[in-house]
Amino acid sequence: MERLYITYAVFGTLSVVLALMSTRLRQWPVSEPLTAMVLGIALGPQVLGVVEIGPPLRDPLLLEGSRLLLAVSVMAAALRFPVRDLRGLTPALTVLLVVVMPLAAAITGAASLLLGLPMALALLVGCCLSPTDPVLAASVVSGMPAERDLPARIRQLLTAESGANDGLALPLVGLAVASLLPATTAADAVARLTWEVLGGTVIGLLVGGVVGAATQAARSRHSLDPGPDLVLTLLLAVGVLGIARLAATDGVLAVFVAGLAYNRAVPTSELGAQDGIDEAVNRYAVLPLLVLLGVVLPWAEWRAFGPSAVVFVAAVLLVRRLPPVLALARPLRLGMRDAVFAGWFGPMGVSAVFYLAYSIDEGVRDPRLFAAGTLVITTSVLAFGVSASPGRQLYARTKHF
Repeated sequence: MERLYITYAVFGTLSVVLALMSTRLRQWPVSEPLTAMVLGIALGPQVLGVVEIGPPLRDPLLLEGSRLLLAVSVMAAALRFPVRDLRGLTPALTVLLVVVMPLAAAITGAASLLLGLPMALALLVGCCLSPTDPVLAASVVSGMPAERDLPARIRQLLTAESGANDGLALPLVGLAVASLLPATTAADAVARLTWEVLGGTVIGLLVGGVVGAATQAARSRHSLDPGPDLVLTLLLAVGVLGIARLAATDGVLAVFVAGLAYNRAVPTSELGAQDGIDEAVNRYAVLPLLVLLGVVLPWAEWRAFGPSAVVFVAAVLLVRRLPPVLALARPLRLGMRDAVFAGWFGPMGVSAVFYLAYSIDEGVRDPRLFAAGTLVITTSVLAFGVSASPGRQLYARTKHF
């Protein structure tokens, strides 16, 4: 337990320091998540050796930490724009979720074969890395610079996609996990995953709608104090996550659906303060997890992959998402400039960490899964952390084409 408390102390203190420097950090050419991960690497066994965490502690910390952060993050995504503004995105969002995400899983899985992984394990790596991350995406599509440089439709589309596909990636990951566990039949896996998705959706709709209606009633009776009102949606995210997990359903998807239901029930003018609180948590509560990730990166396993690791990473970053989005620009109703931007900024981060930890918790013990997944996540945090601000500015300066 002492090692766990040391972990809390170090990660929490560093996150406080980064939060206190938030205004200055926004002016840096790198993102807060990248800064946090670099600090974790510095503290880890490869550099200073201040913190060392083995798999018995690493895996549950990553699983539950990423699950809770995803819940908060997808709630913030669900509240970022009025629901009525998202209705027109349904066709494009469907293409991204039904076509682009499975293609991303297949392309990444094929690239994983370069590492010498067996096909089933390579497919699982691809599925874990298929969803775009709402936490890293938030650094691109939220805040004053994004509102200034990017059109509303691009910000709305990337927000809705990153919120929805984190939960909807579960069927892909679950089926891939089932193919690696001989004790699990395909029929059992499909039945379980169907319940997790449909059950999570129903729970989200019911709880989000009821809480939204109750919030309106409480405000009309002036029985809701301003303090609780500010953190209400954070409490909603945690509550829905717990209810969904007790019902053995997809907790992340349930929280996103609950956020949309709440968004629909509560007038847009009354969401602003809660949205701001959620966004602050979404932006800075993630930092301890990124510090932890930096500490536990499997450098020895990466070296064991050899030169093929470089080709693998380049293939995932350049081919996983950008070509499919460019090819589908017309049904997505995106001009070429918009398609290039949306195709590049589909980062892998907390959601991928969650699905890696989820797969390990389900019984996939091959260390190459964690090694291959974290190799791409690390380079993704680096690539998108460095390119987010310049890419947004370049988009603003570039004429339509």
